[in-house]
Amino acid sequence: MLRRTLTTLALASGLAALSVGTASAASSTPAPAAPGSADVAAAHAAAASSLDTVGRFLAAGRQKPQGTMQQQEAAAATLAPRLDSTTVPVYYLSAAFVADPSSAGTAAPVANLAFLATDAVGTSGAHASVWTAKVGTAWQVVNIAQGSDETAYAGQAAPGGTVFEEPQIGAWYQLLGGQVLPLDATARQSVGTRGMSLADYHQLVRSRYADKLPGSAYDRAGIAGGFQPQNPALAKESGSGSGSGVDGAAAFGTAGGVLAAAGVGLAGLVGYRRTHRRGGSAA
Repeated sequence: MLRRTLTTLALASGLAALSVGTASAASSTPAPAAPGSADVAAAHAAAASSLDTVGRFLAAGRQKPQGTMQQQEAAAATLAPRLDSTTVPVYYLSAAFVADPSSAGTAAPVANLAFLATDAVGTSGAHASVWTAKVGTAWQVVNIAQGSDETAYAGQAAPGGTVFEEPQIGAWYQLLGGQVLPLDATARQSVGTRGMSLADYHQLVRSRYADKLPGSAYDRAGIAGGFQPQNPALAKESGSGSGSGVDGAAAFGTAGGVLAAAGVGLAGLVGYRRTHRRGGSAA
């Protein structure tokens, strides 16, 4: 399995609720909220204003930035990063969807808007995913991750489809026509090569996370990580495998939950590494 190392430069002190519009529903399942055009433009502008930081991030590779600020700035200038994509919404598996006790799983959207992402690329060809969220009244960069998963997978969305990530295991899916379809190898291991119905996926994620939601005994105990959510029904098809992920209780919702799950505060400039099992590329 391919592994994607996620390195964060947290630049804000907190996350506020996103200002969103309403996406049209593709089925009887409620559609996740979509960002308004003004928010997308503001998020893109925030990403564009962070290119110096992106340059230092790319220059550091997978390590904490080294050297003086002047040395970091010189290395960043050499890489001359630029934005390489539009700004796209990124959706995460919804806690409300997991908590829905119905068999159909249609009371809540399968995913929630977590943050917006923009791809950046340096002269070396290395890519970084710039995450933005509304902090107070302003859009700010809250995370920079290696690679371009967020924009690459979002670009695979079919008309009427919703691309989302199950961040606890790093699996990317598309909900289309009532079917949850895999977009990477981790997702294929999770739901099979042909995917499964939304109702079946609902039962699957309930079995994984219903007892680990925010406010649960699991959450209150402060237990984190260690998920190995192999789908028993697919063990023969997908083969054995395991991977540790982000704490289930913390990973639902916005980017703030994922950062908190990794034990990183959002005050000041903080660098850290987190590894998810990644089951393939978005190419």
